[in-house]
Amino acid sequence: MTTMDTSENVLGGALSPCSSDPVTGFFRDGHCNTCAEDRGSHTVCALMTAEFLAFSKYVGNDLSTPRPEFGFAGLKPGDQWCLCAARFLQAHEEGCAPQVRLAATHARALDIVPLEVLEQHAAA
Repeated sequence: MTTMDTSENVLGGALSPCSSDPVTGFFRDGHCNTCAEDRGSHTVCALMTAEFLAFSKYVGNDLSTPRPEFGFAGLKPGDQWCLCAARFLQAHEEGCAPQVRLAATHARALDIVPLEVLEQHAAA
């Protein structure tokens, strides 16, 4: 049985929704909730950019191509999505990290990404 971690954001408050269109999250509940089974730690609520989507595709995770067999329309710039924390950190290190919504980013992201890094990319 999968037990969801407490829905707390990196600021210590209740986890805000990330996106319901497209619906995101490990649990596909619109939030960046996580659990022990979420090996990728899909915990960072990010605002997609063309630059980040191209980077993600280049490193082997194509988020922009539709995959109808999985009910996935593909992401486009402006969409919000729960990213894997390690991929976000990699994008930060490569200089192409997208903006993040701190209130919608799960506290478990802090296991991988320092709060200072997330704050550098905080959306207004």
